[in-house]
Amino acid sequence: MTTPAPLISLTWTDHLTGRRGFLVVDRLVRGVASGGLRMREGCTLEEVTGLARGMTMKEALHYDPASRYVPLGGAKGGIDCDPRDPEAYGLLVRYLRAVRPYVESCWTTGEDLGLTQDLVDRAAAEAGLVSSVQAVYPLLDDEPAARARLAAAFAVEVDGIGLDELAGGCGVAEACLTALDRTGTPRRGTRVALQGLGTMGGATARFLARAGLTVVAVADVKGTIANPSGLDVEALLAARDAHGTVDRAVLRTEDRELPGDAWLSADAEVLVPAAVSYAIDATNQEHVRARWIVEAANMPVLPEAETALTARGVCVLPDVVVNSGTNAWWWWTLFGDIGPDAEEAFGRLRRSMRALTGLMLDRAAADGTTPRAAAHALVADRLPVIAERYGWYR
Repeated sequence: MTTPAPLISLTWTDHLTGRRGFLVVDRLVRGVASGGLRMREGCTLEEVTGLARGMTMKEALHYDPASRYVPLGGAKGGIDCDPRDPEAYGLLVRYLRAVRPYVESCWTTGEDLGLTQDLVDRAAAEAGLVSSVQAVYPLLDDEPAARARLAAAFAVEVDGIGLDELAGGCGVAEACLTALDRTGTPRRGTRVALQGLGTMGGATARFLARAGLTVVAVADVKGTIANPSGLDVEALLAARDAHGTVDRAVLRTEDRELPGDAWLSADAEVLVPAAVSYAIDATNQEHVRARWIVEAANMPVLPEAETALTARGVCVLPDVVVNSGTNAWWWWTLFGDIGPDAEEAFGRLRRSMRALTGLMLDRAAADGTTPRAAAHALVADRLPVIAERYGWYR
């Protein structure tokens, strides 16, 4: 089936630096689309288009007629710039000024790769926006109460990390644990290697470690930190900078520093790519020794790599399911399905992600397909239902 062209696709060029930014709205539901804003060197329109389509899928997969939250359409923004560049913040502000009419009317956005929510919020205010999610306000029953509820949720911290940072990792971990539990794989003794210790990777590492798994390798921009007996996850989390880079001064004598790509071939049952897109390709997939790849990042495994991995028995749990928890948590909170409470949030995330992952794996088994194909089939079932009930604005 041919994928429909996105509703909106635009490229912006910064008049000061010549750098480019992109916005793609894949589709609208009730006039609104949801999807984060990323910043990375080399970001392209093609990448952002794929991410926007993925957001349409994530929204549809969390459709529950009993919830106040009605899934939105999918969208995504991207800026071609290293977030560590001294010009990055000014570029972010100018980009948001340029796309302000879309943020005000139809695109709700937030942090993604390379950006934190605090940074997005600060830049949005400087760009003259009320909020990065203001387009959804007309859909709320009680806007002041909803905004206060979300603000309260963002103020919650659990053991030094904000609830907004932990929500996505909780969802990733639950998807992983569901796959392990369904195959009877004990949590104790199961080893994990992660690429990325930022918002998503760091939270995932915490939840998996606390569930009993052993984190044996973590990669950041400086390289891979490894220990076959297990890393001290909490110490690494406490030693991160704003971009997820770990201060090596906290490493223990038994921790080893390896090349940046060493995480890929780690002696581990689970790999969690939680940083960049396109991390695993047709060539380097040959180094994977894991049984499961859990896509915490967006689009980290290229299609040709997944074909080869599947052929040799590696199960890839797709991003459209695995990392969809952050987006769902935002809207459950804003629309009032849950309150600004960590345990309530984690409980809802665990139930929802376990049910969704199980449904995907059941569909894959019944259809004789991969989990990704099964997730896409579930989306194909749900989108017409949402369109029939709320309209299909293309």
